[in-house]
Amino acid sequence: MNTIGLTIDGKVIKSRQGQTVLWAALDNGIYIPNLCAIREASGPWAGCRLCFVEIEGRNDPVTACTEIVEEAMVVNTGTPAARRLARTSLELLLASHPVNCAKCSANRVCDLQKIAAFLGVKLNTKRFRKILRDLPVDDSSPFLTYDPNKCVLCGKCVWVCRHRLGIGVLGFARRGFDRLVTTFESRPLGESDCRTCGDCAAACPVGAFTFKGQGAG
Repeated sequence: MNTIGLTIDGKVIKSRQGQTVLWAALDNGIYIPNLCAIREASGPWAGCRLCFVEIEGRNDPVTACTEIVEEAMVVNTGTPAARRLARTSLELLLASHPVNCAKCSANRVCDLQKIAAFLGVKLNTKRFRKILRDLPVDDSSPFLTYDPNKCVLCGKCVWVCRHRLGIGVLGFARRGFDRLVTTFESRPLGESDCRTCGDCAAACPVGAFTFKGQGAG
């Protein structure tokens, strides 16, 4: 395996050739916020827009999940420009996300909470007007509950169901603000081909897919 040397936040590290800046950083203990990164995926989803960094020699910040490491590359993760873009992306996401953490089963293990704390953004930020979707919760499965209102469209559940398991029950439907994860013909989970394996709940970084009986807090 060929390795190359680069510098991230002043730390000289080694990385596998062909790896992205995001995984090179995470593998070396340097945290970069992210919601949609999947190590096994053939390419980045790049949907959350939270992993902005600056690379010396580039005019503008870039997403770490789409940048391939290069020999002698110098990366800075905490510059004002990169943080400003990441905070804006998070605040836009929170503007359409119900923030009721005390009653959510993902409380204290939610990636949104972790990222908000890291970036110094309040979960109840008022920068953008709050627009919630008020979609029905799917409680039809004997083992899983799906609340599309909490979904951050990271695509992890879709990828796991389709590529890791080869089932393909879940997919994206609609566009823009109405985009959501759903089943074929928008059938309830209990009436779909879902095998109730629970891998979607395990992959979900927030509280959209949860196991029944998983208590809040």
